[in-house]
Amino acid sequence: MKFTAEFIANALKGRVEGNSGIEVSKLSKIEEGTEGSLSFLANPKYTSYIYDTKASIVIVNEDFIATKPLTCTLIRVNDAYTSFSQLLDLYNQVKNNKVGISPQAAIAKSATIGKDVYIGEFVVIGENAVIEDHSKIYPQTYIGDNCKIGKNTILFPGVKVYSDCIIGSNCTFHAGVVIGSDGFGFAPQSDNNYKKVAQIGNVIIEDDVEIGANTTIDRATLGSTIIRKGVKLDNLIQIAHNVEIGENTVMAALSGISGSTKIGKNCMIGGQVGMNGHIKVGDNVKIGAQAGIMSNVPDGKTIIGSPAIEVGAFMKSSVYFKKLPELAQKLYSMEKKLNAD
Repeated sequence: MKFTAEFIANALKGRVEGNSGIEVSKLSKIEEGTEGSLSFLANPKYTSYIYDTKASIVIVNEDFIATKPLTCTLIRVNDAYTSFSQLLDLYNQVKNNKVGISPQAAIAKSATIGKDVYIGEFVVIGENAVIEDHSKIYPQTYIGDNCKIGKNTILFPGVKVYSDCIIGSNCTFHAGVVIGSDGFGFAPQSDNNYKKVAQIGNVIIEDDVEIGANTTIDRATLGSTIIRKGVKLDNLIQIAHNVEIGENTVMAALSGISGSTKIGKNCMIGGQVGMNGHIKVGDNVKIGAQAGIMSNVPDGKTIIGSPAIEVGAFMKSSVYFKKLPELAQKLYSMEKKLNAD
């Protein structure tokens, strides 16, 4: 798919300087530009590359002044970085603008399929499932009985949504996401075996949620595991049964949240964070990478460490962590001297 400089400038509300009819079909870094590619210049550190780039079109700030001859066509905008970001969004929309239902998909007769939906090869959609308008279900995805998928939601290849789960609008689930698998519920018995506790709840995911590849969200034992509006989860995260995550909270990869823990809104959670079960994390909390959260965290706290403590206390303590061998040697010497006396 090719686009002219004029078309791109109109989309970005910019103006062309050079050949308005020149076409591009791909995006590139300015230092790696090739013929037929479009790039941008926002950071002054990269200015030298614009004079040698092979990119056909470069987006620049309105105030950019060339000090040498250029071979590329320019598109001048108020903010090159923001405009290029907008262009990436447009490119992504065009690239993913699939419609149609593959004859190789297995769709229950009782399922309801909306308008302009894409359903790829080997997708399975269960009884009474609902797929709303403009959603895209990529190949080898499974959607169980009684599930609902909202409008403009994208499920990339291999996503599995177990029965009775509800997914909002404008969500994106990347490959391998599993929604609604059983929570880790086992009752210890007198003979040291474990009896499985049936997990009969569901998962509710509200609008504008993005979930990274191979992240898993367990269904509730009773009631619902809930992911609120605007949450962003990275790859390889485990969310246990009956957890609730508040609006616009973000969480980095490899974190794990134990059952029935409640996390507030607007929190920022680093990678490899582990949280105990049945605790409450307040709103606007920031948690550093690899923290271990053992108990409730009040609103607005910034914590790190395992067990996690406030970041200021952790930084002060870290000074002593590094000196522990030296301090231990001093104590040993003092003890030896006292014993000798």
